[in-house]
Amino acid sequence: MNLAGISFAYLRARPLATALNLLLLALGIATITLLLLATAQLEERMGRDARGIDLVAGAKGSPMQLVLSAVFHLDAPTGNIPLADAAALSRHPAVKKAIPLALGDSYRGYRIVGTNHDYLAHYGASLAQGRVWTLPMEAVLGAEVAAKSRLAVGASFTGAHGLGEGGDAHEQEPFKVVGLLAPTGTVLDRLVLTSVESVWEVHEHGWQQASRREITALLIQYASPLAAAMLPRQVNANSALQAASPAYESARLFRMIGVGVDVLRAFGLVLVIAAGLSVFIALLNALEERRYDLAVMRMLGASRGKLMGLMLLEGVSLSLLGGLAGIVLGHLFAEALGAALKAAQQATVTGWGWNPQELWLLVLAVAVGVAAAFLPAWRAYKTDVALVLAEG
Repeated sequence: MNLAGISFAYLRARPLATALNLLLLALGIATITLLLLATAQLEERMGRDARGIDLVAGAKGSPMQLVLSAVFHLDAPTGNIPLADAAALSRHPAVKKAIPLALGDSYRGYRIVGTNHDYLAHYGASLAQGRVWTLPMEAVLGAEVAAKSRLAVGASFTGAHGLGEGGDAHEQEPFKVVGLLAPTGTVLDRLVLTSVESVWEVHEHGWQQASRREITALLIQYASPLAAAMLPRQVNANSALQAASPAYESARLFRMIGVGVDVLRAFGLVLVIAAGLSVFIALLNALEERRYDLAVMRMLGASRGKLMGLMLLEGVSLSLLGGLAGIVLGHLFAEALGAALKAAQQATVTGWGWNPQELWLLVLAVAVGVAAAFLPAWRAYKTDVALVLAEG
């Protein structure tokens, strides 16, 4: 007796109920799959962007905004700081390395960052074409910027005020592309890089006067672990600057995001449980319809265990198919979300990756199927052949 064949035949005999149960379970598993993929990839991406940056110093304001703008380039900066104050902090004994950033403009939604060559070295960037900037108004494009803009080495472009598209263009101060970066998998891919002097030239007429020079932030690496205990407190208490820890602010951001993620995950689990109840009711109703069939199968030699196995297999088959469909659907949702984020030039998500935790989603789906099918399977096991045949 081919239990698998009989089980699938029973499922095909009720196409509407089978399709609805599959859809309900698939949507629940897809929701959880999407959350797994998105949160894991976002954490990994932000971890790569913040690696090696112990502290960010900038204008006073929201510490999270300072980190989002200076490390991840996802927000407007809190303001500017005098270059003299930044230089003094860079010389502090607790500071091993300090990378200056000057922000303010963008090109087609991609941020233009004034910095030095240490910023490239920090992320291990290499050139795909051309060279690094050596003079003001020379620019190097990140890999994504180069691909989207189709600007080649030697081309010119102008920046616009602000981070989004549509800001006032600085037509009188064009940049010249001198280099294109190879992909790094970091925030550099989404940036236009130039010298700090270039940003001053666009924004600060008369910037040659030292007293008028400003930057937006410093990315700091500690000289020793002890610096973490004293430097942020010193900067915040004894200067006009603000110090923020990327590790702390990232963790705080994920705690805030986690509330929404937990709600969506709970919604996915509710759908999975609802699917389990639906499968249970469907199998229970199917058992009542098949009591005579099961009795005949017993008369033909099928054991009680085979009848029980038939109902369990039907529940497991339905839940396994729903789980697999849900994982595929979750990856498609992740790819669609990634396309939307990429169009907005934000952190990307892809559905082409695999998260090992997805295996547990299949285990969850099968467990739901077993739980839903157990009572109908047990009733099939206890079927009284003589009574059923007598009832006709």
